[in-house]
Amino acid sequence: MQLGYTVRASSMMLLHPRQGVERIRGRLDRHQDQRDKESLSVPMADYYRAVTDWAAPLHATLGLSWPCPAAAEFDGLWDGMLADLTTAGLKVGLASYGGWNDGDRAFAGAIWCIVDHLRPERVVETGVAHGLTSRIILQGLEYHGAGRLWSIDLPAVDSELHPQIGMAVPPGLRARWTYLSGTSRDRLPPLLDELGEIDVFVHDSLHTGRNTRFELDSVWPAIRPGGVAVVDDIDHSLAFHSFVGQARPAQSLAARHVTGTGLWGAAVKAAEHAAAT
Repeated sequence: MQLGYTVRASSMMLLHPRQGVERIRGRLDRHQDQRDKESLSVPMADYYRAVTDWAAPLHATLGLSWPCPAAAEFDGLWDGMLADLTTAGLKVGLASYGGWNDGDRAFAGAIWCIVDHLRPERVVETGVAHGLTSRIILQGLEYHGAGRLWSIDLPAVDSELHPQIGMAVPPGLRARWTYLSGTSRDRLPPLLDELGEIDVFVHDSLHTGRNTRFELDSVWPAIRPGGVAVVDDIDHSLAFHSFVGQARPAQSLAARHVTGTGLWGAAVKAAEHAAAT
């Protein structure tokens, strides 16, 4: 099995050398991120001041009242999606996609509420894997009858995983979905040039500090006033913390995953009248 993986991975690297360089750079970046984290005197959850019960703080960050009906609707949607995938014989959750995790329940629940309240026309995400988060976004867009999702995804280096990409997204939701294969460095800038302005951005791709900052620094000027950037696995680096310090969003939030020890974050762009003052 190890030999087969090595052959498949080597073939992918030879077929896509630019992507291969980014994969290698990602390994080096992770070592630097680990050194940066080890230099801190506090755990990452404390560094980010992460909350466990995210729902009320998130709505406060968005300037909305709590509780809201959308949060209650999410539980049934999430449980039903997991049941469908499990019935289809797909393992979901921690380390289920070539050692990588699927989107966390809290992370997905926050995105569901954001899509429900903002009713975005243009959503961009990086990272797909099984597509759990993609489905949540698309389900929200379909619920309100408007909007489109563009997903940038670097497929796993093991080609045996490729048939699993986006399996959580049923055919009935794909009319609102554009899937772009490749690295965010290649795909994100031209996409943003094409779209001009977006309402919501979701980062769930390579979580190195270098890649996270590249994506956030690229999309922040394109996010409309009042729009939101949501970032998964912020505990992998110090990037989200440095971004918030420099971009100075109107509001920001860090929260814990439901499963595992991970963290996610959200940043809300200031409204035009606030940004002008």
